[in-house]
Amino acid sequence: MMAEKLVVISDKWGAKKGLWIASYFGYLQQYYDIVFHDCQQLGNVDVSIFSEENIDKAFFEDNGIERAVSNLIRKENEPAHYLAFGVGATVVYKASLKGLPAKSITAISAIGIESEEQMPLTTNVQLIFGECDKKKPSLKWAKRAAANLRIVPNFGHTLYSDEKIISEVSLELLENVTKKAV
Repeated sequence: MMAEKLVVISDKWGAKKGLWIASYFGYLQQYYDIVFHDCQQLGNVDVSIFSEENIDKAFFEDNGIERAVSNLIRKENEPAHYLAFGVGATVVYKASLKGLPAKSITAISAIGIESEEQMPLTTNVQLIFGECDKKKPSLKWAKRAAANLRIVPNFGHTLYSDEKIISEVSLELLENVTKKAV
């Protein structure tokens, strides 16, 4: 039996500050065929001065997100499962609205998706946010968009790098794939 494909997309820091991402791979690589995309590379973001301000500007003001969406759609044309973080979650969400073939989407701490009026056509979309994340969408938006929104108490925007969340999310993804195998 071939392993299911899981496409993992980094947050805005890309692989440079993403050591925590290896923890997800530790849980998942045995059961999934993992493809990793660095969000900065997807968005052709060249940040010579590596600061949060410059990275945010590159993604949100200089069309980095739009480029990343186009590149992701071009690179991934077979249905797959998606696990994405921060800006990467925003990219997957927006790409799926434009036809990215997804079996499931786990988007953690997506930024700015409240401007979207609809949910991706994929039935299995999970949006996870920390309760203390100032960028999380409102419950009013979630209701209007019929979003599957999960708020994790006592966590902020980077909850995805916490070992407790890593193990919970990974185990949910493993349940998805092992249920189908039985």
